[in-house]
Amino acid sequence: MKLDEHPTVKRMCEKKADLEVKERPTLDAKWLRQLVLDAGADDVGFVEIERPELDDQRDDILKAFPHTKTLISYVVRMNREPLRSPARSVANLEFHHAGDEVNEIGRNLVRQLEDKGIKALNPSMGFPMEMDNFPGKIWVVSHKPVAVAAGLGMMGIHRNVIHEKFGNFILLGTILIEAEVVEYGEPIDFNPCLECKLCVAACPVGAISPQGDFNFSACYTHNYREFMGGFTDWTEQVVDSKNAIDYRDRVNDSESASMWQSLSFGANYKAAYCLSVCPAGEDVIAPYLADKKTHLKENVRPLQQKEETIYVLKNSDAEQHVAKRFPHKPIKHVSNTLRPGNISGFIQGVPLVFQPGKSEALNATYHFTFTGAEQREVTIVIRDKKVDVKEGHHGEPDLRVSADTKTWIGFLRKEKNIVWALITRKIRLKGSPKLLLAFGNCFPQ
Repeated sequence: MKLDEHPTVKRMCEKKADLEVKERPTLDAKWLRQLVLDAGADDVGFVEIERPELDDQRDDILKAFPHTKTLISYVVRMNREPLRSPARSVANLEFHHAGDEVNEIGRNLVRQLEDKGIKALNPSMGFPMEMDNFPGKIWVVSHKPVAVAAGLGMMGIHRNVIHEKFGNFILLGTILIEAEVVEYGEPIDFNPCLECKLCVAACPVGAISPQGDFNFSACYTHNYREFMGGFTDWTEQVVDSKNAIDYRDRVNDSESASMWQSLSFGANYKAAYCLSVCPAGEDVIAPYLADKKTHLKENVRPLQQKEETIYVLKNSDAEQHVAKRFPHKPIKHVSNTLRPGNISGFIQGVPLVFQPGKSEALNATYHFTFTGAEQREVTIVIRDKKVDVKEGHHGEPDLRVSADTKTWIGFLRKEKNIVWALITRKIRLKGSPKLLLAFGNCFPQ
């Protein structure tokens, strides 16, 4: 059958107006806002794709949905008391249900917009994500910076968005649409974060410093134990076990049951205490202002006093923090499997796995020259317990490292022996080898 003889084509040709490609009108912000609120969101804002705040993710957004003109950012409130409970099954139930609600709202909005002839896409609130990119960037859109740009809150020192009314008891969603909007949101003019440091006090692994620095790997290793990295470590424990008894020596029955639960019902957070104790937000702050001691007693102390296994990297800042601040919480050494697959992953990962406490006595500049499969030059400066990574060679180095790409990545993944690499000159040093050892101590695996 010829295309122009197909029944559907013939009917559409009779309705010529439906075949015309009409110019997309600019949407009324008030109408669109009400549409999102009626769908179940608790607040909403709009951000244009050209906004500078999206510079570092615009390419990924357009790759997923090339038609994107506007990002709809919306908020779903979470119930506070479940998140505050020391019974983390209660907290995780709230996380899961609120997350499902975010995704359902996004899906229903896309349906409504499509019915009005507006192309739209709703990336996942959390999971599923683009796992073929793991351990690189696996998300389509970063919801937090979009929400901040839309005026839905500001990032607190615990790296969560704090809504000026609902506090940090929220989950975020984003919808990409092909239409422009008459009026866009702007960031609010103050940060709701009180800088009370209760998140610092409650975090079992010391991921948040009093100065506001964030130890990503500490949080990732413990709180996300049953997510990607922890699951990979668990499967490797299964593979490495000689038999069932050896496996039970490595992973106790409670841990096996917990992993089963996460696989069956959705990955569970081990802590997220920074959210639990935060008193910021107009709807949240009153009891805290009325009686700070009671807030501390009822919401912070139970989490601090809870006896629970804390997962840490061996010789990490988190291990030292738990031993000092929470000696009643048993420590278990694990791997977080934040291991790069290429040089780009290594460069991006350096700030994420850096341990400030382990660099206390180190002030050095490193020049890395990678050859072979990937040819890159990188400068890494470790000074004053901070790390700085730059493309190219800058300044006078204390140590020059020239490495074959595959050998270096294999070394980082514990698949290549450093002594063999030095003997075969796959890795070459110019400067004291002790500086390479000191460098490695800043990035425990």
